[in-house]
Amino acid sequence: MLILISDAFDKSLNAKLSAFGEVTEDKGRLEEADVVLVRAKTLCTKEYIDRAKNLKLIIRGGVGIDNIDKAYAESKGIMVRNTPKASSIAVAELTMALMLSAPCHLVEYHCGMKEAQWKKSIKRSELYGKKLGLLGIGNIATKVAERAKAFGMEVVAYDKYVKTSPVATMVPTVEDAVKDADYVSVHLPLTDETRNMVNADLIARMTRKPVLINTCRALVVDADAVKAALDEGNLSWYATDVYPSDPVDWDNYPILKSDKVTLTPHVGANSTENLLRIGDEVCDLISTLLKEGKL
Repeated sequence: MLILISDAFDKSLNAKLSAFGEVTEDKGRLEEADVVLVRAKTLCTKEYIDRAKNLKLIIRGGVGIDNIDKAYAESKGIMVRNTPKASSIAVAELTMALMLSAPCHLVEYHCGMKEAQWKKSIKRSELYGKKLGLLGIGNIATKVAERAKAFGMEVVAYDKYVKTSPVATMVPTVEDAVKDADYVSVHLPLTDETRNMVNADLIARMTRKPVLINTCRALVVDADAVKAALDEGNLSWYATDVYPSDPVDWDNYPILKSDKVTLTPHVGANSTENLLRIGDEVCDLISTLLKEGKL
């Protein structure tokens, strides 16, 4: 069995995977590969899949699989899997860091200090006692809720496919989740249903001009509506780790020019510990599929 590592994983994974067969990082050997490992960079389109004549399994190291044409792959008899639990802690911690950046004025303080400006007159506020609205309550959002409650926050959540949660009060509509939230954090897969879910109409329902945090997929949020809301004062801050492309199109993404943003370069799953967990989950997946005779 030939396993092609197409994107960046922890280097220790190569040795672990060698127990299952030959391991390569040579993308020119795609046609020979039985298994392909990808993260966010490799796009497994129809054309890509058609080139992989021997492919039996695609594993996405991470949560979303929107960079994989899953339906087409499965129509060709190719299994598609991901590692949904591995990244939960890493992304949840970044979400909290982004959330804290706004009330702590970290961007303004930091930039001021770099420019020899002592901005002590800007007063911080606390997360304690504030309300967090979560859009989605999967593995990552659950970890965010646990951490937010440890900060003393009230946590509500909307998820069309989840009725109860041990860590958040579930509400019946997305509007209910955001209407009087101080913070709104988005944790949804990108689907036809969720694309541009956070739009001008939804922002208009946000009565407290909240901080909006996005660590899931860029296109779940209407970037133009967010930029307008920031300019008009209907959102107090936007913090994001995700963009329509990797890397972002610097000249054609207006949010980058806003003074009310915290931006990180899609590093939510990039912790050292998480890359090790992804590797372990990949190995467990392959081992299980081999035992079940599916690979």
